[in-house]
Amino acid sequence: MTTGEFIKAAWAHFGSPDVCEAMVRAGWDTILIDGEHGLGGLVDWVAMARAVELAGGEVVLRVPDTSASTLQKVLDRGFRTLVVPHVDSYQIAKAVTEACLFPPRGHRSFASPLVKASDYGARADYTESAHEELCLMLQCEHASAVEDLARIASLPACTSIFIGPNDLAGSIGYLCRDREEEPMALKARAEAAARDCGIPLGTILGPEGFENLRQQGYGFVVGPSDVTLLTGAARLALADDGSANGY
Repeated sequence: MTTGEFIKAAWAHFGSPDVCEAMVRAGWDTILIDGEHGLGGLVDWVAMARAVELAGGEVVLRVPDTSASTLQKVLDRGFRTLVVPHVDSYQIAKAVTEACLFPPRGHRSFASPLVKASDYGARADYTESAHEELCLMLQCEHASAVEDLARIASLPACTSIFIGPNDLAGSIGYLCRDREEEPMALKARAEAAARDCGIPLGTILGPEGFENLRQQGYGFVVGPSDVTLLTGAARLALADDGSANGY
């Protein structure tokens, strides 16, 4: 992700490679596999990523936590674009970025000849070049992160700030009320801090719509989930007279 680029993505929560492939074939070129709230584990995420790439799409993975062991495993398995949740302070952000980088930039453990990320050793320069292909979207979803956002965004490995509006609102007592004045003001502070650092913003789709979010400076917006697309279509099919059902 670079400044000026705008990417629409869809969530993958079912843990199904076939559903991921179908989403790409339907036009969703970027799929965000949700390892925090979705089904499946690392083996499933790799299978889903292969299906997305086979269909010509791009993969983003939201990891379930900020631990160095989790980050190590997903990077070794070839994921290059990550959304990292619960980055609630500069100290957490620094630990996350260092866990994703080989020495001397960080302290990622070395196993390059053995892992999928290096094509199982076929990419001899992987250890030296891995930092160049890494895209880290650090998730701002707590008021404490907003206080530290300028420092977080200044970390060399931080590619983007991903704002989680509902959890951000929840951190100040407004869970599921993120459109009220106080949480909106907090989100605006986060947006301003990221813009001042010249770093791209990401978020989930809200009532503003894709185009309005793009105009507000967002470069990465995640829209529908495979779950909500299926359940929404199922409800519509039940209400329909039958003409839209079937093959």
